[in-house]
Amino acid sequence: MYLSFVHCNIGGGVKPGTIVIKKYGNRRLYDTAASRYVNLDDIAALVREGKTVQVVDAKTGQDLTRVTLTQVIMEDAKDKPTGLPLELLRQLVIASDEVRQEFIMWYLKSAFDAYQKVQDAVHSRLGEVQSAILSPMDMMKKLLGESPPPPPQAPTEPELEGLRKRVAELEARLEKPARPKRSRRKR
Repeated sequence: MYLSFVHCNIGGGVKPGTIVIKKYGNRRLYDTAASRYVNLDDIAALVREGKTVQVVDAKTGQDLTRVTLTQVIMEDAKDKPTGLPLELLRQLVIASDEVRQEFIMWYLKSAFDAYQKVQDAVHSRLGEVQSAILSPMDMMKKLLGESPPPPPQAPTEPELEGLRKRVAELEARLEKPARPKRSRRKR
């Protein structure tokens, strides 16, 4: 997941490809690219798809992206008991001065980057393990000279002739009328 924070001043200056969401005084969010009202779940889906989203105040043009993405995270945390550890949340509340906030943000970014590296390494290793497993099998097939199974063979001429005779015999039996059985009378 890529989080993109686009800085915008009142005069504009939106990067190309950015989806601009306007936030109105009544807390409604309007996607200007899709010309429709959206909610926090819609914004979360856009971010998860890798799209760059910028939320701005409809009147002032003030950038509200950070606040809105924080709301997305908070809404997501409501549904799941897991989330940020309680002690970390306490430290975020305590970190009111700018230096501490910057440190915590740097720390969170570093932790997320480390997590991404581990995920990428795991996926890379899984690919290597899979190719290592398949590679010896391919080598064994080559060494043993395994070839594809031969196609099914058509019956030979003598076999065909024998089958034809048998079919002819069966047809002849079917054509002969069955003899009625004589009933024996008691004397």
